Amino acid sequence: MSKNENSMPLYRLAVCAFLVALSIVCGKFLAIPVGDTLRFSFENLPLLFAGLAFGPVAGVLVGVSADLLGCVLRGYAVNPWVTAGAVLIGLLAGLGGVLLRRFPLGLRVALTVLVAHLVGSVAVKTIGLAAYYTFPLWELMLWRLLNYAIVGGVEAVLLNLLLSHPGIRRFLPQKGGFK
Repeated sequence: MSKNENSMPLYRLAVCAFLVALSIVCGKFLAIPVGDTLRFSFENLPLLFAGLAFGPVAGVLVGVSADLLGCVLRGYAVNPWVTAGAVLIGLLAGLGGVLLRRFPLGLRVALTVLVAHLVGSVAVKTIGLAAYYTFPLWELMLWRLLNYAIVGGVEAVLLNLLLSHPGIRRFLPQKGGFK
């Protein structure tokens, strides 16, 4: 594939559409439920990848699209707080990729995943879930903190492997300083 300027936007669009589909499958169909309100899933992995690889706008678009389409496909009511959390995860991943580009890849990925999950998953999404399920906020937040300590650790390792793989890196944009 040539890397001329005209083909990259279409290529990014196609990759982002794939990441939306992957997030829906991971989050809505392959999630492992733990009780009534918790589940282990890698639905945020594609959002984080989109933000780190293609920037904040791509992360936001993948986040909002995956959440809204996933709710429609599964028949869930849209929770604006959960959607906002998904948007923040994509946005913070993109900002982390840009603002921390001088850091080694492993550290950049680890810090980005940590901040994105603390803000988007543990804080914002938890507020929405606590209101929806009328579950005690702090109790739910502690469980989700444990959940995302595990899931986020696995996601950071997977993202580091993906973003450092030469076969994947050759298709990532070089503008914006992705290294």
